Amino acid sequence: MKSDEVGSDYVYFPDSESSAHDYLLPVVTRLLQQNQQRDARAGRLFEWGCGNAYCAARLQAAGFDVTGIDLSATGVQVANAKHPLLKIKQGSVYDSQVATYGTFPAVLSMEVVEHLLAPRKLVANMFEMLAPGGIAIVTTPFHGYWKNLALALTGRMDAHFTALWDGGHVKFWSMATLDTLLREAGFVDIRFERVGRIPPLAKSMIAIAYKPA
Repeated sequence: MKSDEVGSDYVYFPDSESSAHDYLLPVVTRLLQQNQQRDARAGRLFEWGCGNAYCAARLQAAGFDVTGIDLSATGVQVANAKHPLLKIKQGSVYDSQVATYGTFPAVLSMEVVEHLLAPRKLVANMFEMLAPGGIAIVTTPFHGYWKNLALALTGRMDAHFTALWDGGHVKFWSMATLDTLLREAGFVDIRFERVGRIPPLAKSMIAIAYKPA
């Protein structure tokens, strides 16, 4: 167990979801479906940090063949009880999973990278698992000048930075820093979509990146 990794002390309940799923999941699903039109293999998907598999189950219902891991024993137990047809196992995003699961044409990580003290390990493992030409999607809360200014002016910095949340956010990403993280790992053709509010005040951002063919 790694105490700095999301999920180690989470308690999950059946079908519990974050409010972030309301604005993230429809866009993530659309992006994956659009990519599947480009690459027919991309119906096979691996999710890093899948929690109780709420999102994995929604993606399965949309036609994807989803495999996933999460560090939380509670989350995996809930996932397997509620969604027995999904392939969800306990595992760390800090560990290579290729020997166990092989490679995939699409990999996904939703609202995980902001919880990690060593995020380079996650994106390196995602890159290793991705088949040549495959797509990676990474979502995380958005930070930028206007949003940070608005948080400061409205006195919401403390609430936003979650200092009192054990296991909470420890990294605060902008598009520039997340782009750098992904490029360091070898990803190319990186682009972003912002979701939840108008773009300058977006709640989260979605990075879409590819492994060279």
